[in-house]
Amino acid sequence: MREIYFDNSATTKVFPEVADIVMKTMTEDYGNPSSKHQKGFDAEKYFRTAREQVAETLKVKPREIVFTSGGTESNNTAIFGTALARHRLGKHIITSQVEHAAMYRPLEMLEKEFGFEVTFLPVDSKGHISLEDLRKAVRKDTILVSIMQVNNEMGAIEPIEEIGKLVKSINPETYVHTDAIQSYGKLTIRPKKQYIDMLSVSGHKIHGPKGVGFLYVDENVHIKPLVYGGGQQEDRRSGTHNVPGIAGLGLAAQMIYTDHEKKMEKLYGIKDYFIDEVEKLPGVIVNSEKGEASAPQIASVSFEGVRAEVLLHALEDKGIYVSSGSACSSNHPGISGTLKAIGVRPDLLDSTIRFSFGMYNEKEEVDLCMEALHALLPVLRKYTRH
Repeated sequence: MREIYFDNSATTKVFPEVADIVMKTMTEDYGNPSSKHQKGFDAEKYFRTAREQVAETLKVKPREIVFTSGGTESNNTAIFGTALARHRLGKHIITSQVEHAAMYRPLEMLEKEFGFEVTFLPVDSKGHISLEDLRKAVRKDTILVSIMQVNNEMGAIEPIEEIGKLVKSINPETYVHTDAIQSYGKLTIRPKKQYIDMLSVSGHKIHGPKGVGFLYVDENVHIKPLVYGGGQQEDRRSGTHNVPGIAGLGLAAQMIYTDHEKKMEKLYGIKDYFIDEVEKLPGVIVNSEKGEASAPQIASVSFEGVRAEVLLHALEDKGIYVSSGSACSSNHPGISGTLKAIGVRPDLLDSTIRFSFGMYNEKEEVDLCMEALHALLPVLRKYTRH
């Protein structure tokens, strides 16, 4: 049975070249970058190269890249690092109602434990915040605005440049952070031109290794580190460099942005074809937009009369892997806050599947998925409890 992997927003298959460099740095060039001998110098070179590779994709300076254990740590560092460094200037933070748990849970902690005030901006049916709402929310004591660039469940793209420009026009001292975990590798991002002070990325979303990511921090931004120790990465994140992960991430970043437009044309083609085909099925509501109005890799679909978990496992039995909600947040049952926020009908909140595409998918896999859905949906609806 052929396997069809449509869960690339949860994680991606690693590029073979990335796997090779990870193996090489684990078995041959395995030195500690802090060691003052040739093995250490060789390992340090991988670190410097990866920094340069990542920085080039964003057109920023290599020293503005701080490698982390992944997107969650990057988001937490941006939030807590800003709070620790700037709490005397203010305790007000702005975000949206459709952020990942790696954003809203740290913010909830700041509210409950440290007396911060967090404004959660609502979104429209397409998942976008209102710039007018944002304008009204920014205050003199606002120290951070953090808005996800691409929503991880439905693929909505926020106008980050307009958001950043607006925030800076009202309060130039307010930092602007974006969770770019689902947008990096898919969109062209230029932090210096888009008023982005900090940006979070995770390696395993771009065909790189798990357990590694980075936080872009503009050279003029001051945040406190969360990890103290040997002073690595200019004292911004201590600890022995994860050289295999960092080397793999650097190469994956370089590869995903090589012939980038062609790669994204392929993804948009698969997504749009998928949406056209799935909308032909009865009792189906697509929550994502076609074309460049939303991200190229995500399609959120609600199926009337079928529980998401039941459909997920029925597709799995046919070798098709998808996600109900955000698989990278947890596998515990719960209703998506994003789906509630965009106004999905109550009866569809537990009937929504995320299909997400990557570099190893082809259009013919969409046809096979449609065949499976044609066969499964009538049977599953027949046995659904009313």
